[in-house]
Amino acid sequence: MKLALGTVQFGLDYGIANQRGQVSQDEARSILDHAKAHGIGTLDTAINYGNSEQRLGEIGVIGWQVISKLPALPDQCQDVEAWVRSEVQASLERLRITSLRGLLLHRPEQLLGKHGENIYQALRALKQQGLVEKTGVSIYDPAELDPLAQRFQLDIVQAPFNMLDRRLITSGWMDRLAQMNIELHARSVFLQGLLLMPAAKRPSKFNRWLPIWQRWEQWLAETGLTPLQACLRDALAQTGIARVVVGVDSLVQLKEILLAAEGSLPELPEAVHSNDIDLINPARWENL
Repeated sequence: MKLALGTVQFGLDYGIANQRGQVSQDEARSILDHAKAHGIGTLDTAINYGNSEQRLGEIGVIGWQVISKLPALPDQCQDVEAWVRSEVQASLERLRITSLRGLLLHRPEQLLGKHGENIYQALRALKQQGLVEKTGVSIYDPAELDPLAQRFQLDIVQAPFNMLDRRLITSGWMDRLAQMNIELHARSVFLQGLLLMPAAKRPSKFNRWLPIWQRWEQWLAETGLTPLQACLRDALAQTGIARVVVGVDSLVQLKEILLAAEGSLPELPEAVHSNDIDLINPARWENL
């Protein structure tokens, strides 16, 4: 199963389309049970996702492949390896497991800074100690990989990919990661829910990209697909993607995703792709 369950909503009120706020503990347990019963085996979380790790540990995630992310190294850090180890050990204690399937850097540019070599050696040590199976980076732009992949051995790269954002393909990095035997995990396949919103509910600040939305809606009408079906099947159809991370804020939503994932996908029109960072990077939306 290529789908992986993102758990940011378990710890934070997250996403432009999130109507429900943070997921309750009972709902989170039901989501995990249903996901596992339907072949989803990977959980994506992070130390910075509020109390997500704590809540996952309380529910119980033994037997899951858990991927977490390390926050930015503090500027005043004196002993990098000790800091990394203590962060990961605290993460494992919250999750109540003995090792992580993957540990990603949330701020991979720090590998290129003054502490970069120390961070990398700390990650290698965690692998040697059996606390972490694979290490890697969570990026916002495939261009970040140009200097990183030259200097460091990566096992996993997590990056955004969706029907608007094709940078992984156009940059050549999707193919290159496959050649380098690096696992690619795609996130943001719904662009924080923006791609699933009906036109009437889409915030007006996105109207500057009206031709894209009109072509998207026209194509959906022509194919008879829902936005959910199209976004999921597009990402799942990419042979270079090992995992597609989807976040949910209810059991109903997870059931809808599992149903929508099944089936084929006609080719997307190029007119729905965009290189406009203001649109494809949610960090820029506040300033629109």
